[in-house]
Amino acid sequence: EVQLVESGGGLVQPGGSLRLSCTGSGFTFSIYAMSWARQAPGKGFEWSSFISSHGSRTYYADSVKGQFTISRDNAKNTLYLQLNSLKTEDTAMYYCAKRRIPREVVGTRWFNQGDYNYYGQGTQVTVSS
Repeated sequence: EVQLVESGGGLVQPGGSLRLSCTGSGFTFSIYAMSWARQAPGKGFEWSSFISSHGSRTYYADSVKGQFTISRDNAKNTLYLQLNSLKTEDTAMYYCAKRRIPREVVGTRWFNQGDYNYYGQGTQVTVSS
């Protein structure tokens, strides 16, 4: 059974940082590209970042470019998202997502929801003073 479990969310002041983790099990983590997405209260689902299976390629949404950093440790079956310079508008539930196809070469259109088949339960990030 495929499972994705996020952790690391919490309450942080504006300007602060957090590192989110997503641990995968039930599949060969190292051969799947992964992404992070978020959903703020009352807003739609927003893809934020993508990383290829080996970690050599990353993409970011314009809204988080230069602020968030995606990475992975395939030896630990874990995906990370470093969130820096957090703003109140970054408050959201953050989800990791697994691509549907293994060893996939993904271009710049990495944010098609139909290309992902599993999501974690989410970890809440609240940015507030």
